[in-house]
Amino acid sequence: MSRFRLYPAPEQVVGLAEHCGHARFVWNLCVEQQAWWSPYRGKAPNHVERCRQLTEARAEFGWLRAGSQTVQQQALRDFDQAMRNFFNGSHRRPTFRKRGQSEGFQIAGKNAKVEKLNHRWAQCWVPKVGWVRFRRSRAVPDFRSYRVTCDRAGRWHVAFAAVPEPVRGPDTGEVVGVDRGVAVSAALSTGELLHCPGLRPKEAQRLVRLQRRLAKATRGSNRRGRRKAQIARLKSREVDRRKDWAEKTSTDLARRFDVIRVEDLRIPNLVRSARGTIAEPGKNVRQKAGLNRAILANGWGLMVRRLEQKAPGRVEKVNAAYTSQTCNACGHRAPENRQSQAVFRCAACGHQANADVNAARTIAVGHRVTARGGVGSPKPVNREPQRDASLLVGV
Repeated sequence: MSRFRLYPAPEQVVGLAEHCGHARFVWNLCVEQQAWWSPYRGKAPNHVERCRQLTEARAEFGWLRAGSQTVQQQALRDFDQAMRNFFNGSHRRPTFRKRGQSEGFQIAGKNAKVEKLNHRWAQCWVPKVGWVRFRRSRAVPDFRSYRVTCDRAGRWHVAFAAVPEPVRGPDTGEVVGVDRGVAVSAALSTGELLHCPGLRPKEAQRLVRLQRRLAKATRGSNRRGRRKAQIARLKSREVDRRKDWAEKTSTDLARRFDVIRVEDLRIPNLVRSARGTIAEPGKNVRQKAGLNRAILANGWGLMVRRLEQKAPGRVEKVNAAYTSQTCNACGHRAPENRQSQAVFRCAACGHQANADVNAARTIAVGHRVTARGGVGSPKPVNREPQRDASLLVGV
């Protein structure tokens, strides 16, 4: 998607917020209705039946009738698409949307219109709101629909649904391995160490102060609302910097290398809470929560997702098992090879290198996974693979 910053007039903000509320209301009704139906109660209503029910609801409630029927019907189509994605296994089941967190609506069909004003500004059409200006920071792609959203910092955006052109590789056959970490966001097999930018030290200190003041504020008070808005604006800087870093890094890798190999990580499982249950409480819960925040702050999933979109068919996922313990020079694998977070010294051949770079080079050439606690072959790992019971990954 191509996203642009939207600059609505003060009177237009009210109309956009109403559209967000109506779309959220229709979506939540669909979620509640879908959860009520079960095999012994019967099938859930289809799209035509939901449209008929929406027409009846608009005739009964004046506040819903005052909104745009186009926006509300599009919310039904979005929910149907979400359910199809869920049954196909590509997405999770749709859940309730919360005010202030899932603010947005979609415009499609003949109502999706854009006019160019000059080389810096353009405007898009929103039903019952009119033309809303947005900053034309680049060329607007060919689109069939666009989505208007509002983030927690109060900024409005318009995103056009368009499939971007893939980034062409150099056609040199060069392969790169990418090792993702916490101390180093991405280590390349070329020796480069990339760091995802976050909040600056003074910004982090200010965030801590605002969070402490928020904890002392009374729920529902205006002061608490102001503190939440200040925190949201500060956190939005971190999000923008992370997205910008992921975009630039993925584009650079797609242009420089023909094959990009990354670890096959299940990030949702990695960032799962360690609290446990009341009967079996977890251990080191606070430490695990800090690790989860660090993993999410380094944009592991975002970078790989953008790589797969910009370099389709050129991204290979390698089994992540023992990549940090395997010597890239001789193939020897042992836990004592990695002496610290940044130091790798092979106990067999004495090869010494940065631990993250060594792991990236192991990922780049592929590695042999044996039983837990076993030792890899002392021969170079880029030799001709043998047909045995071992699992060969990434070759």
